[in-house]
Amino acid sequence: MSPAALAVKEADLEELVLSWLRELGWAVENGEELPASERESEEWVVLPGRLEAALKRLNPGVEAGPREDALKKVLNLDVPGLVSSNRHFHKMLVNGIEVEVVKEGQTRGLLLKLVDVDDPKNNDWLAVNQLTVIDGKNKKRPDVVLFFNGLPLAVLELKNPVAEAADAHDAFVQLGNYKDAIGSLMTYNEALVVSDGLEARLGSLTAGWERFQPWRTADGKKIVPRGTLELEALIRGVFAHAHFLQLITGFVAFEDPTSSKGKVSKLLATYHQFFAAREALDATLKATRPGGDRKVGVVWHTQGSGKSLTMLFYAGQVIRHAAMKNPTLLVITDRNDLDNQLFGQFARCRDVIRQDPVQAEDRDHLQSLLTRAGGGVVFTTIQKFLPEERGERFPTLSDRENIVVIADEAHRSQYGFRARVTDGAISAGFAQHLRDALPNASFIGFTGTPIELTDKSTSAVFGDYISVYDIQRAVEDKATVPIYYEGRFAKLDLDSHGKEIIDEEFDEATENEETFRKEKLKSKWARMEAIIGAAGRIELIANDIVEHFEQRTDRMQGKAMIVCMSRRICVELYAAIRKLRPAWHDDNPFQGAMKVIMTGSSADPKDWQPHIHSKEQLRDLADNFKDAEHPLKLVIVRDMWLTGFDAPSVHTMYVDKPMKGHGLMQAIARVNRVWRDKPGGLVVDYIGLAEALQQAVKNYTGSGGKGQTTIDMAEAIAVMKEKLEICRGIFHGFDIDAFLTGNAAKRIRMLPAAADFILSKKDGRDRLANAVLALSKAHALCSADPEARAVADEVAFFEAVKVTVVKYTLGKAKPQAELDVAIRQIVSKAVAAEGVIDIFRAAGMSTPDITILSDSFLADVKAMPHKNLAAELLNKLLHDEVRALRRKNLVKSDLFSSKLEQAIARYRSRAIQTVEVIEELLAIAKAMQEAKAQGKQLHLSEEEEAFFDALATNSSAVEVMGDQKLAFLAREVADVIRKNVSIDWTMKEQVRAKLRTAVKRKLRQHGYPPDLQEKAVETVIRQAELLAGTWIDAP
Repeated sequence: MSPAALAVKEADLEELVLSWLRELGWAVENGEELPASERESEEWVVLPGRLEAALKRLNPGVEAGPREDALKKVLNLDVPGLVSSNRHFHKMLVNGIEVEVVKEGQTRGLLLKLVDVDDPKNNDWLAVNQLTVIDGKNKKRPDVVLFFNGLPLAVLELKNPVAEAADAHDAFVQLGNYKDAIGSLMTYNEALVVSDGLEARLGSLTAGWERFQPWRTADGKKIVPRGTLELEALIRGVFAHAHFLQLITGFVAFEDPTSSKGKVSKLLATYHQFFAAREALDATLKATRPGGDRKVGVVWHTQGSGKSLTMLFYAGQVIRHAAMKNPTLLVITDRNDLDNQLFGQFARCRDVIRQDPVQAEDRDHLQSLLTRAGGGVVFTTIQKFLPEERGERFPTLSDRENIVVIADEAHRSQYGFRARVTDGAISAGFAQHLRDALPNASFIGFTGTPIELTDKSTSAVFGDYISVYDIQRAVEDKATVPIYYEGRFAKLDLDSHGKEIIDEEFDEATENEETFRKEKLKSKWARMEAIIGAAGRIELIANDIVEHFEQRTDRMQGKAMIVCMSRRICVELYAAIRKLRPAWHDDNPFQGAMKVIMTGSSADPKDWQPHIHSKEQLRDLADNFKDAEHPLKLVIVRDMWLTGFDAPSVHTMYVDKPMKGHGLMQAIARVNRVWRDKPGGLVVDYIGLAEALQQAVKNYTGSGGKGQTTIDMAEAIAVMKEKLEICRGIFHGFDIDAFLTGNAAKRIRMLPAAADFILSKKDGRDRLANAVLALSKAHALCSADPEARAVADEVAFFEAVKVTVVKYTLGKAKPQAELDVAIRQIVSKAVAAEGVIDIFRAAGMSTPDITILSDSFLADVKAMPHKNLAAELLNKLLHDEVRALRRKNLVKSDLFSSKLEQAIARYRSRAIQTVEVIEELLAIAKAMQEAKAQGKQLHLSEEEEAFFDALATNSSAVEVMGDQKLAFLAREVADVIRKNVSIDWTMKEQVRAKLRTAVKRKLRQHGYPPDLQEKAVETVIRQAELLAGTWIDAP
């Protein structure tokens, strides 16, 4: 059997996907073979016959008239904007279609179902591959479209598993093109899948690449290891009928923006959120039934993995379940700012819970909300369950059995039954007060950190773990990035006893404080704060942070947080940094690169007042910090924003505050969010957290979690060194030292030689690109370390050569993340302080106008000393020229594209030498020049020349008519077409037929040879389609 017969093709992967879908109960059809009874036109994206049948089947007893009204509403959404119309459709899919019926003279509303959630077999399931879709002037063919009751709810885009130039990201880019080109199909979309077989990801209509996530389980129990065939697990896990029904009806959220500048986001549950919420629902039904123990359990999903969304989807499941009989969900946090953050998440996604959540203002308001028979979603803080007198029992607020208490961050100190003796009085733990207030309620806990092994009271309140999603899986799934640890100098040397004093006093000082969590300035705490906040030490730390942060942001875009021990230290550290970098300060609270984030009052010292903001201002500052493009890049905090705060562009946290346990793990998780090309987060320790981190890891792994909480910086440096050696190996034989020791001018002049050296190697460009990207990411993680700084110039050299090679060669489109890295690296000060490198100037040539390949410029290229570079440069310029032609002239672009591809294919396979390919490319360039000159000689416009070329494809026509007569005919044909085109003529067969007839008539009138007339007419029509948009848009 030949190698070609053994080769894996994209069509093979497509057929494998279809076979899995057949096993799951989907019918399968080829798009080209769908009968006209199903789809009369390629403009149809809904299969109306199947939809009509489903409406009749799912709504027995409803007459034809209302069903027809419902059908029209689905087919004609009449809502502007892709996301808005998609949201409108999703509401109909989940809630039903509202129609009006008249009975006995009375008009009443009626909801018609589009989905049968209870009986999957009562729905219609169809997978169609290679479905051609026309939308306006655009024509596309997605690989697989999944129709549910005739509605195209899912699109799968696949790439060849063994093709180096195509991967899952390319499939994602293609889906983006579909959104622009065939929005009519995407309007109904609920799920998007991209895969190259090995890697497979699921995402929503608005999700960026980083939010397309793997689905690594078919049943929620067995997790498919990384590196195995992910696509099968995704297909079986998502598109099994029961799963898909639940996913589209209960695990899709439209999130409203936090400000008028923002956009609506469509959120789709990941696999760990989906299965956790379903398991939590099952546990809730068991706990709340007669005889149930009222302990639902604990969901432990590591920080940054979307715990708030898991809580939202769980709430939606409980609210919609008939057995819960309009429940009240009481969401409890232990701080006001957390209450506001979680409340905001629910409020922005209100469609999932089908109501507006409510925040309880005080105990009386809380009691009235809990006694509402209609249920609801209520937010409050744990402190509202504190008795008025210490030692008293908390009064009963409601004895309803369908109240579910959802506790965020279920830790012992907040929710335990433990009693404490204070000033001679015994006070119960908050959990006891909750039980007294809501004796028949059921309890579920959500946490981003594990429950400590010694903590028996948490399981007594909530029960055992329902779902665990640990650090290892989160990092593997790219739901979070790894966190690295770097210990900086610690001018404060505390013994273990001193640290214990700080921890105990800090816990005591902050417990039960709801509004400001003010410090109780006990003498020991005050002494420690004075040592840590000494003026000299603050100055040292300010200097180090400024230097470190600038080195980080030179290598990697993003933001940072500084955590201080007290508000005083926050204010004084701000002042110290301001002295070093005055430009970072701005009196306007919403301008400037640096802010202190803290609460306070008018009673605080005068120099603190500029840093004390209202609730509204703090909310706006949070939005600014979350906005990656906003200039606010550094914030100094004590407590605020350390839990429940999500700013993905934060990559560094500077810690100068004693922390331990849950608080420490929650704080450092601020840097583990996925964002662009961010390879990891970094925690910089000034206080000596290593021991506390080790203990946190011990608690973590002891609780069953896998994966390191933080990775030591030494590991990042080791990876960087490994990647550096790979790059050095690629450049073996090239004098790198000459670049490193030369001045800026010499460095710039060496770049073409270095690029030529790489291009002389087999697969040199791709090997270099991959190696340098890996090195760039590794170096960015540890760029402030002395070892990394020592090789910064060498890294910059590799990056500059890579960008030079990419600029000279065409290459395939790179992910935006890689382009961002490249752009930052080429302008790096480490390469040349003089400015951005111009590759043409570096090669000793003037920058060409690539639309005019002049003889003098081609001669310059031929004379270039670096022949591999010359060949790649010519290839790039000619490709650009062909691309420009493709927008205007069909025949010429096809001709020159074919010649160019053949020449480059022979060069890349080394069938011809570099000098030979340069000669061939120069010949193609000259042929392009001559072709352009011909149109001018015949006095033809660009459009008329395009039709001349279309008619001249018939060689007998050129012989019989000659150039002048053919040119006259081309003008006539152009005039006929221009007069007959309309906005949608390409989609109307009647207009196209009329146009064909008019062109044929012109050809016959002017004696065009009949032997190939039919082919000429088709070529003319194709050329007309190419120019149609330009003509219609022209005034």
